[in-house]
Amino acid sequence: MGRSQETYSKKENEKKKIQKRKDKEERRQERKANSNKGKSFEDMLAYVDENGQLTSTPPDPSKRKELSLENIQLGARIETRAEAAERFRTGMIVSFNDQKGYGFIRDLQSQDSVFFHVNGLLEEVKEGNKVTFETEQGKKGLNAIRVQLKKD
Repeated sequence: MGRSQETYSKKENEKKKIQKRKDKEERRQERKANSNKGKSFEDMLAYVDENGQLTSTPPDPSKRKELSLENIQLGARIETRAEAAERFRTGMIVSFNDQKGYGFIRDLQSQDSVFFHVNGLLEEVKEGNKVTFETEQGKKGLNAIRVQLKKD
């Protein structure tokens, strides 16, 4: 009797190839069954609920809220006069180096230390003076600008 030309490993490799073809065909059939081709436009729509979550159901028209155009504000916030008055703070100069051109103001209300530069001064000041100032956000924190002596 003659021996078979096929060895065990050749048979195993052939079985693996056949199994891969079957798996690939099954995946192709699954993709075909779950594809969006042929679906209607309404089936493909997604809706956003009041919490920002995607849903497949349309919103309930009875829960709809009406908004007035006056309540919608685009762009920067409009500043009122009360806010403009709050913008000016009062404080005391705790340190000032006129040779280097900077110092620090202790805010009397919040007790925060605010940096200022001579370019932000409107009048000459020295340590211990009570001043009024505005603040702006700098690279390292709040900076005092428009610093002037407090008028009593």
